Amino acid sequence: MRDDDSPVGPPDADSVAVIGLGRFGGQVAQSLLRLGHHVLGIDEHPKRVHRWSERLPRVVEADSTDDQALRQCGVAGYPRAVVGIGSDVEASILTVVALTELGVPEIWAKAITAKHGRILASVGAHHVIFPEAAMGDRVAHLLASRMLDFIEFDDGFAIAKVCAPPDAAGRTLAESRLRQRYGITVVGIKERDRQLRYAGPETLIPPDALLIVAGATTAVQQFGR
Repeated sequence: MRDDDSPVGPPDADSVAVIGLGRFGGQVAQSLLRLGHHVLGIDEHPKRVHRWSERLPRVVEADSTDDQALRQCGVAGYPRAVVGIGSDVEASILTVVALTELGVPEIWAKAITAKHGRILASVGAHHVIFPEAAMGDRVAHLLASRMLDFIEFDDGFAIAKVCAPPDAAGRTLAESRLRQRYGITVVGIKERDRQLRYAGPETLIPPDALLIVAGATTAVQQFGR
């Protein structure tokens, strides 16, 4: 194990250990850092460790399948950990096992197949992520509709960004009756070069506006088409 960082304080409630600094894990680490979290990066590949040591406050070269190595890195004190290992399924699973044995309260893990995800959940992962499948599904929704962005949640709820229908322009939300016609709720309106405005029944829909809509996935999909 090698630690290439300068001394830092102990982990706090906003600290996250990101294990596996490939494309997924590296992006998660960088985004967390930008959001103000303290990030500990761990990877077994020296080149990745060297590359990320210039971007993250602390990066360690270690075998994440070894719970003692993780303990030496201080991972046992972290409230959350993200396992971004995808290509090596065995290493991914053993890393989750090691984190579970260390008692990390919240473990997020990347899965590449449904079977991989089930195994990760069975050995202790609290949240299993399927980034490739989620992105593929999202792109498919965008291609098959007028939606500019689409996010679906596990409970059949979705949020989307959609161009306002031409027949709604110049009307208030109450007058357009979008909720009654499509079963969706317009939660915000975005005009070019203006900040997002939260919407109410009296909100006027300008021409060429973008609508932020929410509702049941099927209703949002129908509205997007």
